[in-house]
Amino acid sequence: MIKTSRLPDPGSILVLLCVIGVWELTALSGLLSPVFLPPVENALAALAALASDGTLWTAIIGTTGRMLVGFAFATLVGCSLGILIGLSPRARAYIEPSLEFLRPLPASAIIPAAILMLGLTKTMIIVVIAFGSLWPTLLATVQGIKSVEPRLFEMARTMELSRREVIQAIVLPSALPDIFAGVRLGLTVSLILAVVTEMMSAEPGLGSIILQAARSFNSADLFAGVIVLGGLGFVINMVMEEAQRRLMAWQN
Repeated sequence: MIKTSRLPDPGSILVLLCVIGVWELTALSGLLSPVFLPPVENALAALAALASDGTLWTAIIGTTGRMLVGFAFATLVGCSLGILIGLSPRARAYIEPSLEFLRPLPASAIIPAAILMLGLTKTMIIVVIAFGSLWPTLLATVQGIKSVEPRLFEMARTMELSRREVIQAIVLPSALPDIFAGVRLGLTVSLILAVVTEMMSAEPGLGSIILQAARSFNSADLFAGVIVLGGLGFVINMVMEEAQRRLMAWQN
């Protein structure tokens, strides 16, 4: 049964307030230089300044757009290939060793090769995002289909269901929890890669804001970017939880 909450838990809000309090006390105590850790109000003021001149919104749109394009491609390819591989024992026997070889490779490891082949372009960013977020979805889809009860396939053969009907009626409902776990992980990876690749290119985005602030020792702008990045990740996670709750309502 899926249990989701529309409102944040009071305990989580208390923990967040404690983290902000520790941040403020540490900054005001002088234990760390304001160059490295600004007071909370300075970071919020920098956030308001970035929002007022439009820089923040341009960065959010740029980062989110590139992330979603790469993620959508990775999800489409990952689910499609995962279903094809998962349904074929022979394909799994040939391909799974290669997938297990690629599984531990960090997604950021392909960035130098992508820059070499595609340059510091939007295409490079999207390709890196798509490649990095493909694997969690693909592997989770294969694993989800492998875990489907074999007797369900025997029942489908007895009922003479078509391959499409087997996928719709048996495979997807059984594998959907694993697929969603992979998709959510892939979305997290896509956001991380969007920011990392923006730091290496000239494309406007949250990554470039954070990098420019770090290079100029502007800690207020740096933490403002980090706050926005955390908020964006939080919103994306809430959207995915709601989508999972709706698509898997039959499990409730």
